[in-house]
Amino acid sequence: MRVRFAPSPTGGLHLGGVRTVLYNYLFAKQHQGDFVLRIEDTDQSRLVAGAEEYIYETLKWCGLEPDESPLTGGPFAPYRQSERKKIYRQYAEKLVESGQAYYAFDTPEELEAMRTGNRTSSNPSPQYDHQSRMHMRNSLTIDRQETQQLISAQTPHVIRIKMPENEIVHLNDMIRGSVEFNTSLVDDKVLLKADGMPTYHLAVVVDDYLMQISHAFRGEEWLPSAPVHVLLWRYLFGEENMPAWAHFPLILKPDGNGKLSKRDSDRLGIPIFAMDWKDPASGEIISGFREKGFLPEAFVNMLAVLGWNDGTEKEIYSLAELVEKFSIERVHKAGAKFNYEKAKWFNQEWIRKVPVDEISLHVRKIFAEQGLRIPDDTYLHSVIDLIRDRCHLLPEFYTQGKFFFSPPQQWDLDAVRPKWAAAKSDFFKAFIEKIEEINEWNAVNLETVFKDLALSRQIKPGELQLPFRIMLVGEKSGPPVFEIASLLGKNETTLRINNLLAQTGNPGGL
Repeated sequence: MRVRFAPSPTGGLHLGGVRTVLYNYLFAKQHQGDFVLRIEDTDQSRLVAGAEEYIYETLKWCGLEPDESPLTGGPFAPYRQSERKKIYRQYAEKLVESGQAYYAFDTPEELEAMRTGNRTSSNPSPQYDHQSRMHMRNSLTIDRQETQQLISAQTPHVIRIKMPENEIVHLNDMIRGSVEFNTSLVDDKVLLKADGMPTYHLAVVVDDYLMQISHAFRGEEWLPSAPVHVLLWRYLFGEENMPAWAHFPLILKPDGNGKLSKRDSDRLGIPIFAMDWKDPASGEIISGFREKGFLPEAFVNMLAVLGWNDGTEKEIYSLAELVEKFSIERVHKAGAKFNYEKAKWFNQEWIRKVPVDEISLHVRKIFAEQGLRIPDDTYLHSVIDLIRDRCHLLPEFYTQGKFFFSPPQQWDLDAVRPKWAAAKSDFFKAFIEKIEEINEWNAVNLETVFKDLALSRQIKPGELQLPFRIMLVGEKSGPPVFEIASLLGKNETTLRINNLLAQTGNPGGL
């Protein structure tokens, strides 16, 4: 089994592209096959600096690194199509010789004149096809001698496939079953451009053959091109040698209305790329899942079930489990709606699941970026264990846990002032004394002392826990307050109580 992912380095790697990588990878590994990364850079005008490196980094972050690629090499190198340029012309010329393709010498002005002249209300976008080809300047309308003279004079030209008229082309898709196409509805695609570079249509077929690709999996947006590729296989290598095909469904907007796009990322404030992508031309940064605070395990898990399930209610899968369970036949035909809240749910589940020492690597980096010093791993691990259930994204470890490493500088006094009284100030002064008497410092003992003291002073413990939380954290939210105090330690807890009481400037109240 040999599968491939063949992106064009024209920008960031979209969510759908990474899912295509994932499904290819899972299929290959399940069958002890090879996953190939081939860079399709034949359209030199659209190449974007840094895009190819971005692809490599994305796959590395996701844990989906290829067996063969431009970086790793392999038995079918080179894996960058621009480095294979010399290979393709011979196949294009072979098609011309057999009458299945032709030279086209039309200038850009002539092509535009054809589109303008043939445009009607029923055909607003005329194509270069069986209806128009005989009115254009190509080797079908000019004789062989003139054709050869034009080629000898290095007149700019392309090679186009000659699509047959009114023929039904069949494709057996592993997801969609039998699919039919009428060739009269397909234009004569360019196979070889004027600069000698192949288009995707020729290159993908030639390279899949030469690299012995057994299964070709890609997004359904390529389904309209399938009849061209089937015919190229038939003409060049025989349909019996064609790989098995599967076209994956689109990833849709949250409302299900169309494909998820960059515009939706801007509009909805959701990531659509695996990692942040900075457009070199505009400087615009399009947010990615990694920088939002997603674990790669969660990202991969979320993508896997975005259009696939194993027939059960199970949702959480490790990569190893996905390799075991995945099957192309259970990939859905219909598009899958992207739900960002569900994506964050996956991340929270993986934050709970991943070992604490692995999480701590991310948290240390986040805290360091905020200028917080981590005293030791043991304390950090205890903090992580206490707050991880409250975190959907990695940066939330800072907002949920910063007070464990730095005392609050301001307090939400409005939350406690309306019900404050001198008796409560007196309670906390007495509580400080009781704290000193606690020999075994833990949340249970601390809570017992706190509640016993409150009852002895005829104050409901619940009325005191919010002020206690404000003293320790500065705000109303956070983990259980006695767990917080237990981690902070006796001295720090006492210090924070005194800090707030001192800030009031009034020993009797806030």
